[in-house]
Amino acid sequence: MINLILVEDDPMVMSVNESFILRVGGFQIVNSARTGRLALELIEKHKPRLVILDVYLPDMSGIQILKELRRQGTPTDVIMITAADEVNIVQDAIRFGVVDYIIKPFKFERIKAALEKYKAYSNKFRDQRIIDQEQLDNLTRMNSFPVLNNPDSDVLPKGLREITLKQVITFLGNGKQGYSAEEVAEGVGLARVTARRYLEYLGKNGRVCLESQYGSVGRPVNIYKVNR
Repeated sequence: MINLILVEDDPMVMSVNESFILRVGGFQIVNSARTGRLALELIEKHKPRLVILDVYLPDMSGIQILKELRRQGTPTDVIMITAADEVNIVQDAIRFGVVDYIIKPFKFERIKAALEKYKAYSNKFRDQRIIDQEQLDNLTRMNSFPVLNNPDSDVLPKGLREITLKQVITFLGNGKQGYSAEEVAEGVGLARVTARRYLEYLGKNGRVCLESQYGSVGRPVNIYKVNR
């Protein structure tokens, strides 16, 4: 059994998350918290292997909690389950080492996939003192965010980075109207030519679609949208 602490300020959402976790099996909820301060106290007390963490809490943000855990060197993994879909928050969560990020509202299948993946990832380390490169590469792929629908897409073309790919997809997902390559470049902080490479890759994998918008004058503008 994997011990976990659930951090969520909404009682109804807390109850739903608890039921989902119990349905998956293999996890024991040792305690829960509705505030950040209580969460830090409980994590210090129980030292769980996993924390399910919301961003929006009444006294501090989940990102602040995550940063504090990393500052303290607490050996706890974190899965974010939150309504926070702002690119800067997602980027901070990735930088500080969350193993997954689930945006509300979500279906049971999404949290099940995250927890099953975490169980497999966690069990790989059981009874092992050393690890070779092949095992490490497999673990890294196993624990990466499921950003593409294509199961064979975990090998990226040379020059593309998975973390940047996630940032591009997250940025695109924030706008129903879509964005041009120039807007993606500015929003994510990339050079225009680099942004186009990521967008072309996502287009080939069916993750984004391309539309041409015509203005009153000049050439049409290519707009990229996430395929939902």
